[in-house]
Amino acid sequence: MAFKKGLRSLAVGFMPAKADREKQKCFLETILKPLIEKAKNADIELFFLDASHFVMGGFPSRVWSLVRRFVKTASGRKRYNVLGALNFVSKQVESVCNDTYITATQVVEMLEKLAVNYTKPIHIILDNASYQKCYLVQETASRLGITLHYLPTYSPNLNLIERVWKLVKSKVLNSAYFETFDVFSKNITNCVNSLHTDYHNDMISLVTEKFHIVDKKSLIF
Repeated sequence: MAFKKGLRSLAVGFMPAKADREKQKCFLETILKPLIEKAKNADIELFFLDASHFVMGGFPSRVWSLVRRFVKTASGRKRYNVLGALNFVSKQVESVCNDTYITATQVVEMLEKLAVNYTKPIHIILDNASYQKCYLVQETASRLGITLHYLPTYSPNLNLIERVWKLVKSKVLNSAYFETFDVFSKNITNCVNSLHTDYHNDMISLVTEKFHIVDKKSLIF
């Protein structure tokens, strides 16, 4: 019995096996935290950029019931792609969306959108995806006066917009059925566009300057 209780209390987390804790810690202390302070002081605009791919299908959830319940789900694998840029201070998410692919073209579109909508110096935290680190994106950022800060590899825990995508899925998609892809995509777009207003409290609790860096000692092999 004691052994079973011990198992119930064991919390298991996951992190990429190739994640480098020291590089993450260095990036956090020397780049990310100073940028956050500048953003809070209104000296810069700080964004966290990433894409999420929402597949129109079944999204499981849980509910207590005395009998088994079935929830309709769409067939097929059509997906709605959202490239988002999360503003650390305002919690607003700028987006570029399509139903094909996210490529360097969409990243450039996002950079140009930010350059038009914001007047302060823009800094963006993003990962090392090839379409985000290519010459076209870096040249465009340089031309627009935007500074790109690439995360250490395998460091999604340092990209705050990752938390936002989970929030969107929980608010819009879990146990939900959409008759058409148009309705599916519109619901996602509406949620993303209203995160900083309709879900303000959720965003305040999620988008913080607290980051978790997993120590190798906590890994289970």
